[in-house]
Amino acid sequence: MYDLQFNDTSMTTWTILRQTWIAINKVAEVKLAKVGLTPENAAVLWLCRDYQGTLTPAEIARLLFRENQTIAGLLNRMEKDGFVKRVPKRKGHPFTEVKLTPKGEKACDPGIEVYKKVITGAMSKMSEEEQKRLQESLRPLRDKMAEELHMEEARPPAYAQNKPITLKW
Repeated sequence: MYDLQFNDTSMTTWTILRQTWIAINKVAEVKLAKVGLTPENAAVLWLCRDYQGTLTPAEIARLLFRENQTIAGLLNRMEKDGFVKRVPKRKGHPFTEVKLTPKGEKACDPGIEVYKKVITGAMSKMSEEEQKRLQESLRPLRDKMAEELHMEEARPPAYAQNKPITLKW
């Protein structure tokens, strides 16, 4: 792997961050393909399994930092493959809800196990303290980019304000 160094420190930091994310995601892609999933499929299945409250396509888009139409296409493919079903809007139910199917439930656990191994393998190179410092460094960057995208934090009612959204591990 090339260690690129720029005169501008921010460019070097961005390059290392981007290379790291692409490499980790590529490892996840290769390993998830062995259980018949993509990183995007696995992320949606995980959200469908663990999200408290009603999961809508718009909420999936917010959580995965994707456009609504990108998630709509992904959900179309996942519905066609039998992983999820969308419960359409109806009287007294003013939004489309996304739910796991039995096939999606069956696929979810192996996908999450692959992710766990990829994540714990990658993070094993860092101490817990180093990981916490990295989290503290990345949060303002993530939040700044979310602000640039005009992504407001619209907390679902099931979650307390100013608290992390906890998922099962």
